[in-house]
Amino acid sequence: MSARWNWCDSMAKAGVALIGLGMVSGTYAAALRDLSDQITVTGVLAASADSGAKFIAAHPGLTSHVYRDAEAIAADQSVDFVILTTPPNARAEAVLTLAAAGKPILMEKPVERDLVRATKLVEACEMAGVPLGIMLQHRARPVVRDLRAVLASGRLGALQAVEVAVPWWRPQTYYDVPGRGTYARDGGGVLISQAIHTLDLMLSLTGPVAQVTAMTATTGFHTMEAEDFVSAGVQFVNGAVGMIAASTASFPGRGESITLHHTRGSVRLETNLLQIDWHDGQTQILGAATTSGAGADPMAFTHAWHQSMIADFHEAVSAGRAPMVTGRAALGVHRLIAAIEQSGRAGTRVNLERDEDHVI
Repeated sequence: MSARWNWCDSMAKAGVALIGLGMVSGTYAAALRDLSDQITVTGVLAASADSGAKFIAAHPGLTSHVYRDAEAIAADQSVDFVILTTPPNARAEAVLTLAAAGKPILMEKPVERDLVRATKLVEACEMAGVPLGIMLQHRARPVVRDLRAVLASGRLGALQAVEVAVPWWRPQTYYDVPGRGTYARDGGGVLISQAIHTLDLMLSLTGPVAQVTAMTATTGFHTMEAEDFVSAGVQFVNGAVGMIAASTASFPGRGESITLHHTRGSVRLETNLLQIDWHDGQTQILGAATTSGAGADPMAFTHAWHQSMIADFHEAVSAGRAPMVTGRAALGVHRLIAAIEQSGRAGTRVNLERDEDHVI
C-alpha cells in the first residue's frame, strides 16, 4: 500500500487525477479551480482522447495532461488521490487498480449499480487500506451543520415522523442519452440517480430504516427502463415513521425537502433553507434558498458543495481520518434503495438487513 496519502504534520498541496469527463465534469472543474491553492490537477482520463482534449480546452490552466489508462494514474507518484466520476457500470476495474496501488479515491455517487456490487467495491478498498469517499454533497450544505447542532442539543425532543419529497423534473431528452435510466448502466432511475442525495442526507439525520412499503412506477412522461416515480412508507429503527416521495415526473421541478417532526418542534430543510417551528410558537429561519438541479437543467446547482467535499477529502487523507462520507457509510442509502425497489416490485413490506458496522 502506498504511504503517500498518510501525511501527518501539515496539509501539503495534493496532486489529483480526474477520471471521467461526462456531464458533471464541469462542476468538478469549477470546484478544483477554486481549490487551486490546495490541489494540483495532474491530469485527466476520459473515455476517448478527443473528450480529454475538449475538457482541457474548455478549462484552460487546470491541466494539460491526458492519461492513457488507470494503470498510468496508479503508477504516477505525483497523484495523491483520484476523483472518479464515470457512470457506475464503468468504474469497478479502475477502483480495483487504484486500490491495489494505494491511491485514495473520491467517487461520484452511487458507489455502484446495486448493493451487492457496491459492497464489493467498498470491501476491496477496505481490504487494501485505501480511503474511499463518496460524493454525496448534500451533506456539505452549510445549513446542515446548523441542523445537526440543533438535533444534537436534544431541544427538539424525540423524532416522531419524517417527510421526504424530491419533486424533480427531467424531460425525455435527458433519458434519450444511451444507457441513462437503465439498470445496466445506472442501476435504476430516480432513486439511485437523483433521490439518493436526499435519502442519504435523511439517513444521516434520522438513523437507519427498519421497514419499507413502497410503490415504484414509470409514468407516461418518460420512455425509460427504470422508475421515474416512487412513493414509500418507512419505519425507522428508532420507532419514528416516515413517507418518501421521489419523482423526475414533477414538472417543472421543485427543490427537495426533508421535514422532521419532533415532540417539541419541527424542522424543514429545503435545499439550503432551514425553518424550525417550535411548539411554543417560535420560528427560526437559517440559510438561504438555492437551486439543486431539480428542473430541466440537471446541472443548475452550485459547485460549492462539491468543493467542500473535495476539500474535506484532501484534509481527511492528509490527517489520516475518515472523509465526510465513506464508502461504508454510503452503503446505508444503497441498502434503503434496494429495499424500496424490492418492495415496489413485490408489493409487500420489506425488512431491511442491519449492518451493525454501518456508520452514518
